[in-house]
Amino acid sequence: MIPDQWYAILRSEDVGTKRPTGARRMGLELVLWRDTAGRLICQSARCPHKGANMADGRLRGDTLGCPYHDFRFAADGQCTLAPCLGTGGRIPKSMRLDTYHVRERNGLIWLWWGDDREVLPDVRIPPEVADREDVHATSAWQQPVHYTRYIESLLDFYHVPVVHRDHWFNVLDYVGWSGTPKKLGLDGRRRYLAMTKVEDSRLEVDGTTLRHTFRLVGEGDPTNVAPMSVTFTFPGMVHIHTEPFDVTIWMTPVDDEHTQVLFRWYEDKHLAPLLRAPSLRRVLPKLALFAQKRVQEVQDMNIVTRIEPRVTGRGVNRFVAVDELNAKYVVMRDQLRKEAGLVGEGAVGEGAADDGAVDDGADPEKPAALNGASAEDAAKV
Repeated sequence: MIPDQWYAILRSEDVGTKRPTGARRMGLELVLWRDTAGRLICQSARCPHKGANMADGRLRGDTLGCPYHDFRFAADGQCTLAPCLGTGGRIPKSMRLDTYHVRERNGLIWLWWGDDREVLPDVRIPPEVADREDVHATSAWQQPVHYTRYIESLLDFYHVPVVHRDHWFNVLDYVGWSGTPKKLGLDGRRRYLAMTKVEDSRLEVDGTTLRHTFRLVGEGDPTNVAPMSVTFTFPGMVHIHTEPFDVTIWMTPVDDEHTQVLFRWYEDKHLAPLLRAPSLRRVLPKLALFAQKRVQEVQDMNIVTRIEPRVTGRGVNRFVAVDELNAKYVVMRDQLRKEAGLVGEGAVGEGAADDGAVDDGADPEKPAALNGASAEDAAKV
């Protein structure tokens, strides 16, 4: 993981005002809830009393009640009531939950993973995504792979005609990407499978955002071309634009073995004038996400879950010229980790160093909790 970054952990709609929401992210069990004003709070999910998971608790006005003994915790993490001690009972100051910085941007909830600071940086969302007002749908799922390998699966597209084929649903890929009107799309499969060469590859670096444009072509057939644009922003956002579709994907570590995926599919602008109601225009993106999870994701994960080693890094892959986006991602990720004081790479329990090899008495991979922060600061979005 890369410290001192904002990570997208949930959709805003996943956290309501009626009950808390549990989430495992960055190897931690978290609980998220909203107070009576709708402000978002993110805290450690383990009750300090006897270890119950606070995500199973109840909202009690502007406090969260433990499911085991109903100890009440406020937005700043402090326990304000222990029913077993009575209203005036003395509660130890150590009876508190860790509280973490969160913000809501672009319909998502973002967790600050890094040192506590008086002023935190803005959430980085490139204009390709931040400035969009078109209708879309966003789904969430998890995959049993390290987040770096999931990201890599989205940074090259010449795997598409190799991996995404031979399922009945891939007929839509054949027709949408490569079928010609003259042949009524019946030539789509032949042209699609031939579209494996990358041409006109260009990479632009804009701070921690990488933009890669290229053409996927069928060699020897100048009519078989798919212009592509892939934008990556650290720590884990990929935006893909091509004529058949327009999508944004955010990836966040659940732990060393699993990745949380927030997948957003945008409407086809050609259909927008025909379907004026946003609810109708959202139907196709929802159907596309349904197929993405059950077809394309399965096809990708059949490969990615068997990749060795499970974590990418410098010297792990042998890149070719058209892998410049993937190569730049690996180099910049390594640089960002070193700037944060981290060295080494690998999985705990595999004889390799933990992701955080710096030992200064604190865990460099764990965000600083807002212990002692005011309720207003803790709930600020």
